[in-house]
Amino acid sequence: MTHSARPQRTRIKFCGFTRADDIARAVSLGADALGFVMWPASKRGITPDQLAALTESVPAFVTRVGLFVDQPAELIKACLPYLDVIQFHGDESAAFCTQFDRPWIKALRMRDGIDLHQAAAQYARAQALLLDAYRPGTPGGTGEVFDWSRIPADLAKPVILAGGLTPDNIAAAVVQVTPYAVDVSGGIESTPGSKDAEKMAMFVNQLALADAR
Repeated sequence: MTHSARPQRTRIKFCGFTRADDIARAVSLGADALGFVMWPASKRGITPDQLAALTESVPAFVTRVGLFVDQPAELIKACLPYLDVIQFHGDESAAFCTQFDRPWIKALRMRDGIDLHQAAAQYARAQALLLDAYRPGTPGGTGEVFDWSRIPADLAKPVILAGGLTPDNIAAAVVQVTPYAVDVSGGIESTPGSKDAEKMAMFVNQLALADAR
């Protein structure tokens, strides 16, 4: 599948959960995937114990995604009972990513000169490529938008679009990029790690309107 083959419905991943009430609201709104940041330097970072508690209430057919940034294999393995998919957000090699017996996503920051075709070949066993804005020293969650026209239409991997998405720009993003899925964290929050119910609902509604075009 190429990302130019528009899916019937753009999948939604809400990321950076720290509160059970926010998870319940996201599920009720129809989120396809919930992201949990396991990187301790993040303002949305949680521990494996918190991950275990937060994922208890996630129902079947909602995907639990764990986000890691160049972290030890032992930590990732400790989190596996509570995760369906792993998201690698650092400089992990393809060999590292394939060792955990879980589907995985490779996040790529859109730095100048990046070759997405080469990256798709390098991470051939990834289930998708997540494309995020680039800021030096910041592996994700920048709240910044990159130039969507830099995404080639013939990329050989499904695209998950991230980076500065909000209820105000999600419709334009979906129409221009036609991604397989979108990933949002700060754009649906009141403060880092605390989701805003109204923003989540607006995001879902605007995405649905774009899909209907």
